[in-house]
Amino acid sequence: MADFDLGTFVPYLLNQAAEETGQGFARIYKARYGMLRTEWRVLFHLGRYGDMSASEVGRLSKTHKTKISRAVAALGRKRFVAKRESAEDRRREILTLLPLGRRAFEDLVVVAERQNMAMLESLSQAEREILIKCLRKLAGFGPTG
Repeated sequence: MADFDLGTFVPYLLNQAAEETGQGFARIYKARYGMLRTEWRVLFHLGRYGDMSASEVGRLSKTHKTKISRAVAALGRKRFVAKRESAEDRRREILTLLPLGRRAFEDLVVVAERQNMAMLESLSQAEREILIKCLRKLAGFGPTG
């Protein structure tokens, strides 16, 4: 067991890569909007996919419901997100981006795209395609999801 190498353990490498590549972006959304990581995830999913319940955001982002709930409350205090009763099920609340949240989302998407391009520029086109394909496969997204 002493020969186990974390340098080849995929979960460890993925976590390290995620932390290394995500910290710069996290500093930006925290500085500009006072958001934490889970708040960004909620904002992103609502901005990208439209109105949905907190449980749907949690499922899509693979984030525990307690963290999503805290993030939604924080985004509500910032007036980025509002809740409304679902027309189909009154026990369920639907989240929607408010104008301030929409502007924050649009601003941060530009930053994210810039950072993504900068991160990938050291890789060849073939390496980029392989990296994205492998990460999507490991994340369970399949070929197009």
